[in-house]
Amino acid sequence: MKPLLRLLPYLSKYKKTLFMGLLSIVGSNIFTVIQPHFIGKAIDELKRGISTHNLDPVDLLFYAGLIVGFTLVAGVLSFLTRQTIIVVSRHIEYDIRNDFLSHIQKLPFSYFQNTPTGDLMAHATNDIGAVRNTLGPGIMYPADTLVTFVMVLTMMLLKDWQLTLMVLIPLPLVSFAVYKLGKLINQRFQERQEQYSKLTTRAQESLSGIRVIKAYVRENFEIESFRSISWEYFKKNLVLAKIQSIIWPTMFLLVGVSLVITIYYGGSKVIDGKLSIGTLTAFFAYLVMLIWPMIAFGWVINILQQGAASMKRLAKIFDTEPEIENNEYTDYSIKEIKGDIEFRNVTFNHKKSKQPDLQNIQLKIERGKTIAVVGYTGSGKSTIVNLIPRLYDISDGELLIDGIDIKKIPLEVLRSNIGYVPQETFLFSDTIAHNIAYGVEEYDEVNIVQAADIAQLTKDVEEFPKQFETMIGERGITLSGGQKQRAGIARAVIRDPKILILDDALSAVDIHTEEEILKRLKKVMENRTSIIISHRISTVKDADLIVVIDKGQIVERGTHGELVVIGGIYADLHYKQMLEEELEKL
Repeated sequence: MKPLLRLLPYLSKYKKTLFMGLLSIVGSNIFTVIQPHFIGKAIDELKRGISTHNLDPVDLLFYAGLIVGFTLVAGVLSFLTRQTIIVVSRHIEYDIRNDFLSHIQKLPFSYFQNTPTGDLMAHATNDIGAVRNTLGPGIMYPADTLVTFVMVLTMMLLKDWQLTLMVLIPLPLVSFAVYKLGKLINQRFQERQEQYSKLTTRAQESLSGIRVIKAYVRENFEIESFRSISWEYFKKNLVLAKIQSIIWPTMFLLVGVSLVITIYYGGSKVIDGKLSIGTLTAFFAYLVMLIWPMIAFGWVINILQQGAASMKRLAKIFDTEPEIENNEYTDYSIKEIKGDIEFRNVTFNHKKSKQPDLQNIQLKIERGKTIAVVGYTGSGKSTIVNLIPRLYDISDGELLIDGIDIKKIPLEVLRSNIGYVPQETFLFSDTIAHNIAYGVEEYDEVNIVQAADIAQLTKDVEEFPKQFETMIGERGITLSGGQKQRAGIARAVIRDPKILILDDALSAVDIHTEEEILKRLKKVMENRTSIIISHRISTVKDADLIVVIDKGQIVERGTHGELVVIGGIYADLHYKQMLEEELEKL
């Protein structure tokens, strides 16, 4: 149950409302628990009236009125209980869900590379829902059960303490059974939730990769794969249900034992004249009132164990510290950057990499200059540019922006001044206009059209039914690869960034369109630092400086002409592409 202690800060936020809810529980139970006393009095009055042939209906109506009145008050207070505690649980669920999303947004890029999206979806839905149950019924019913139990037990002791002690004999067995079953429920529920994560991961991947599935005719394979995982989830649910189903019969059995004791022992005292029939009737009513607390006790343990298992899973994420964030060394006086970049003997390696991904990178990029990064696949080109917006942090050396250590610059200032077009452009299920303007707070149609013109996207958009207001579907599924890349370029350009990074952002467009985009980008690049990564020599040949990366190191640097003369990797790539172009012409 320790994971549930993490919910205390959320509960303290609504402590006044929860306190009102607990008062409602106490009040509701006071008006409920007193009713069997009136029933007993009414029965004794009825017996006395029958025995003396002097029954006054007014007395019975008086007790009936009290019972009805107390029932109404108890009902109103019970309603208030749910309007406070259950509503608070919904508010806390809302808070946890927002905190969950806020926290995972702060986690490093590497975390999402190693964590399935479906797993996070399971946490955000099923696990938070289970925690919500703990905060709603998990608070209301234990409080109600405890208050009911104490009040009913007090009334029973006042009626007949000997009979009460006899009735309580089965209770230690209840505690033992609940303890044993509770541990099993916690374990099995956690196993079920882990399987649910696998199920959601598979479903998410199948839907996201539907194009590939259809192209390779793997529909039946995916269906069978999903069915297999779903069957495992079904079996784990059955195991959990079997354990849960033992709790209820156990509670009823033990309550039944108490009823038998009451009938036998209490009935004997009535026969001996030591107990009135009204008192025994009230005693039965109180015992019936104990049935729900006994059953609720097992049910609540079930809810708490499930909530604890889910909170334990959520805690693993909340306990994952953001590796890249503002800290005590951050200089908040920095409000903007100009664009000078310098790598000083920078080394970087991923946590799971045996060898450094980048080694001893020495590179200075002056503000307003355009540099290009080329190299074979997997050489480390994208890794270099990922260090600039701090998607990763360097392992060794220094990375400076405007002569300032990049870790001192507030993250929001750094990233708001960078326009980044990654290799794989991600578009949201929204209009083209909103996707282009995603990175800016204020914009108008003129800004969107200008950015689209630079990216050579306007002509394509004008052919769409609603032009810039056209919905493009999930991940931009209705657009071609080239249109997606151009939308990504427009998204970066509209920000008017001090640093523009194009990571192989023109690979899906034809050479003619590429030339037109580069012509327009030249004007955009005039007053800003630009970094272009490309496999095409035609894309990078006009850059102020070209660096060649191989196996994580800069092995060549210079202009296009200088590198061709050297006869190294760049020259090799250049001649191969020239040969390909000649073959295409033939």
